[in-house]
Amino acid sequence: MMPPPIPASPASMHGSNLSVVTPSYLPDLELCVDLNRSVLELTAPGVVHHIIVPAQDLPAFRKLQGPRTEVHDAREFLPRSFIKAPGVNVWVNGARPWPPVRGWITQQILKLSAVSVLHVDGALLLDSDSVLIRETNLDTFRHNGSIALYRKPGGVDKTLPGHRLWHASARRLLGLEPPPDGDLDDYICWPCLWEPRLVRDMLLHIQEVKGRLWSTAVGAELHFSEMMLYGLYVDEVAAGPGAHVSEMQGIVHSEEKRLTQADIERLLRRAPPDKNVVMLSAKAGIPLQDRRQALEAFRQARQGSNHRGVRP
Repeated sequence: MMPPPIPASPASMHGSNLSVVTPSYLPDLELCVDLNRSVLELTAPGVVHHIIVPAQDLPAFRKLQGPRTEVHDAREFLPRSFIKAPGVNVWVNGARPWPPVRGWITQQILKLSAVSVLHVDGALLLDSDSVLIRETNLDTFRHNGSIALYRKPGGVDKTLPGHRLWHASARRLLGLEPPPDGDLDDYICWPCLWEPRLVRDMLLHIQEVKGRLWSTAVGAELHFSEMMLYGLYVDEVAAGPGAHVSEMQGIVHSEEKRLTQADIERLLRRAPPDKNVVMLSAKAGIPLQDRRQALEAFRQARQGSNHRGVRP
């Protein structure tokens, strides 16, 4: 049993080879406004941005709704058996009440569900604290004609015990042997590009392995990464992708450390010219105005360079 399809316009389902998917919520509204603006500016006219938010946040996000922006109620992508616990970010799955489903795992289930019903070649997963900074299309993620999978060989070492737990849960869900000793490959990246056809195949595979709805199997895990699951499926179950890359397509500040406007401008200036996305963690406590001014300065510099025929 697959989740219900996205109730979107024909253009969003079939009008482009790329869609953008963003789960968000009210505290990140202004960040999501900036991300949406960048998607509309720097992707092709057929690309639709799917923004998925809790029901109570729909009125605030409706201002973003438009021909290329679909705002969805998160309930559209969760089984009816998932019931929100009052006052806490926890869900109870009536199909398996214990353990409760943690909120951050529910968000990952939302991503898997939403991507699985998109009829495009690629789905670009962007959280609200990301912004596109250069023109982006599916070819951005192709290497030698194939959509590349991000994989950092040996990137999970003894300093990342949580990543090893994510490896273990993904391998259980996929019916693979437990992870070997030693360093493991890392599949966590910003931005993240998935092929919806592979996500559909992966969810059906999990159901065959576990003998129950994939969302119930995932929700039962205490430690889980959707990116680790997808990467391991593509590499070890689906016979591998056409190409791999070991460098992210984004400029990433994932630390919970505040940056000043000058820090952000310096980060952008020093980044290689082929990066398409900047991710500045919402947990870093960066003032919105500092963030916006730094990104706008980069945007203006990029536009000026483009007029002169130089890529910043």
